[in-house]
Amino acid sequence: MVAPEISAREAEVLAALGEHLTNAEIAARFVISVRTVESHVSALLRKFGASDRRALAALAPSVVSAGPAAPGLPAPLTSFVGREAERAALLEAVTSQRLVVAVGPGGVGKTRLALAVAADVADRFAGGVWYTDLVPVPDGDAVPAAVATALGLGEQPGRSVLETVTGWARGRSALLVLDNCEHVLDGVAGFVEPLLAAAPGLTVLATSRSRLLLPFEWVVPVGGLGDDAGALFVERARAAGVVLDAGSAGPVAAICAALDGNPLAIELAAARLPAVGLDGLESGLGDRLRLLDGARRGGGRHGSLRSALDWSHDLLDDVGRAVLRRVSVFAAPFRASDAAAVAGGSAATLAALADDSLLVPVAGGDATRYHALETIRQYGAERLVEAGEDEEVRAAHLRWCTEEGTALLAADAAAPDWRGRFDLLVDDLRAAVAWAASVEPAAISPGSSAAEAASLLGRLCHRRGLPAEAQRRFEQAATLAPDDAGAATQLRLAAGSARSRLAGDDALRLHLAAAEAAERAGDTVLAARQYAHAAELVHRSAGILTEVPPAATAAAWLATAQRLAGDDPGTRARCAVVEAFAAADTDPHTVAVTERALELARESGDPIAESAALDQLTGLRLARGEARAALESALRRTSLLAGPSDPERGFELSDAYGMATESAIAAGDLRQARQAAETLRGLPSQREVAHVGTARLVVVMVLTGDWTEAIAVGELFRESWERAGRPRIPSLRRVAAALGAVHGARGDAAAQAVWHDVEAGVGAVERRPHDQRAVESVFTALEMLHLDRPADAVAVLHRPPDEFRGWFELIWRPWYAAVWAEAAVLADLPDAAERVGRARPFTTDNVVAAAVVDRTAALAGRDRDGVLAAAETLDAAACRYQWARSLLLAGGEHRSRGARALADLGAPIHY
Repeated sequence: MVAPEISAREAEVLAALGEHLTNAEIAARFVISVRTVESHVSALLRKFGASDRRALAALAPSVVSAGPAAPGLPAPLTSFVGREAERAALLEAVTSQRLVVAVGPGGVGKTRLALAVAADVADRFAGGVWYTDLVPVPDGDAVPAAVATALGLGEQPGRSVLETVTGWARGRSALLVLDNCEHVLDGVAGFVEPLLAAAPGLTVLATSRSRLLLPFEWVVPVGGLGDDAGALFVERARAAGVVLDAGSAGPVAAICAALDGNPLAIELAAARLPAVGLDGLESGLGDRLRLLDGARRGGGRHGSLRSALDWSHDLLDDVGRAVLRRVSVFAAPFRASDAAAVAGGSAATLAALADDSLLVPVAGGDATRYHALETIRQYGAERLVEAGEDEEVRAAHLRWCTEEGTALLAADAAAPDWRGRFDLLVDDLRAAVAWAASVEPAAISPGSSAAEAASLLGRLCHRRGLPAEAQRRFEQAATLAPDDAGAATQLRLAAGSARSRLAGDDALRLHLAAAEAAERAGDTVLAARQYAHAAELVHRSAGILTEVPPAATAAAWLATAQRLAGDDPGTRARCAVVEAFAAADTDPHTVAVTERALELARESGDPIAESAALDQLTGLRLARGEARAALESALRRTSLLAGPSDPERGFELSDAYGMATESAIAAGDLRQARQAAETLRGLPSQREVAHVGTARLVVVMVLTGDWTEAIAVGELFRESWERAGRPRIPSLRRVAAALGAVHGARGDAAAQAVWHDVEAGVGAVERRPHDQRAVESVFTALEMLHLDRPADAVAVLHRPPDEFRGWFELIWRPWYAAVWAEAAVLADLPDAAERVGRARPFTTDNVVAAAVVDRTAALAGRDRDGVLAAAETLDAAACRYQWARSLLLAGGEHRSRGARALADLGAPIHY
């Protein structure tokens, strides 16, 4: 199908539908009304001839995956005038150099020029043109995160933000526009240099008032307008309601020359034309400029802009001047109510400032918002200092940010508008934290503190699915804390965030730092728990540590925890949990040790300790083939951890739903498996990284037979994985194996080849490779059996299920045993009956696998009623694929019904 022509906004909405966002979430993301979103969705349904939103979501990856340039660039509010020579020079540089920097003074039009050139060359970059405004970025360390956000990249578990962006850029032909770099030059330089080295197809276009001072940058100077200045003045005057005739050319040229052709200064002057006329404009600006004559050798073009700003400022009344300087503290667009809380302004005052081109209105879904261009914002900040109001207003801004952030933290993070509200607030909260961290505590209003604000930002970032920034903010809060007790609390939260993102080395460092701070503060209970966490990390999560400490070191931490714990029941429970994880899985006493830890955790009322003990018990039960008991303990974990996610339970929560999904698969409870996988997908730590969040869900969909839906969600998985730079995560192999088998069964060799490429790209499992091979063999065998090639299935299933050992491998043993027996019967192997008998004991705890073995036995005995009885069991178990396949295998009048059902599931047969 040839994709219909859609607008840039429709492309954005379609991409959001592909992320399964609601209309309210889409409205919040793009700051438009829900009704506008509804109209875009209706238009997309009509243009694509799609039946519903789900169909549009399935189409989204193929339509928008190329990364179109239009959505990557902000839409200009006014026309672009002149600059033909500069435009040509910058275009030539961008098409021939890797790093181009447009350098010029404030207000000279660097951003507009860069955007125009980026649009000109968009079709030359197959990977798209991507824009990042660095104005809200508080410091150089935050540059990579700002770019990642602009690229739509969530934080990747176990990877730095720079590694994530580098992975996205590697192998991609793309243009990255970094606007307003001057206040974070070192951060931009430190980010761009390794990025360009790793991504030969990437070009960076930056705008700045100063060079980056990198040896390979190509600088394009941007000065004032020449002959085009008059045309700009006339056009902006017309926009203000004044039409100038040919007789005005002389005065207009004089005004533009006096302003050195600075576009922002010209636009400010033209905005005042209706009020003062050309004569008033000439005289007012003339007086200002004459005062600057003596300083022109040092001020130059900066002086002409300053004079225009001063003149516009002086024409305001006292209220307008006060509001202009006070709203300069806002880092992001703000509402009239926000300005009233911080700056004391009214909606009428803001509208008047917008009429004078000193503020820019931005239409939003909730209310009109305003922002100042960066040059004007900096001017306002200077005036704020001159008025002696800087500390007072910034303290009010911090107080407003804290109130808004506290209200957001108390709100339901699952609400459709929550993420949009966070995105609108976060830049201001970051700026407020940066200011609070730079001043003496006395400058901050009573009831507020830099440490509390940083910690609040950390909690919000955790809820938003930004654990790396959450960790960084908690560490910042620890350095700002007034004492060791406060520092220990923040370091504890930082450790939880690190563990949530699978950064084991950071988590271990922070647990130990928290323990030491707590000891200094005299809090032996907190210190003991942190030492216990460090020991638990070694025994439970060694896979996320780059270097696992010796067992003796972990034992020493545990001994210290036990010594400091005293009679505290919660800490004793934590220590017992460590002992449970330290015990060998093969030791018959390990179950008793684990159950004792579980009992202590329950008595102490510590849900996280109880969840950890249940995790060990779940693994032990799976290793013993007790799938239903394992599912029971896994589901107990999810109920224990119900409620809003916080940094300390983030890892536990995602692990609980992951294990619940695995245990449900082992038990053949596909409804429960899907429910757990859906919940896992929506957790903050998962939803920003679709290839991680959807992995288990795709596998469950393939098992149930929802193949059409699995293919659609699989495309979201693949697009996210590729955008993340194709990270090597061997645990994702089963997703690729499952979807490769689906496409193979459907006869789509091209699509199957794509998933084989993904399977190779995610990497091989170095430790316990049999674990993944068992899963891959199940799906390959399902493909062979669907294609009526049982002999090929037998060849794939060459390993008897009796040999399975590891707990992950044992999750899949029931499924493997079922297809192992079925392939033998359908291939008419001499030992087929024996295989059926050997398979039965391994499927008793898995309702689906047991029914498949029953069906196989019935087929071997030519018992049609037995096959149909198995079909009923499979239907009740929500395994529609095996139900339909049972009808097919039953033959007779049931065969055609089964074939139709398989076709409806997206699994047609061709024999």
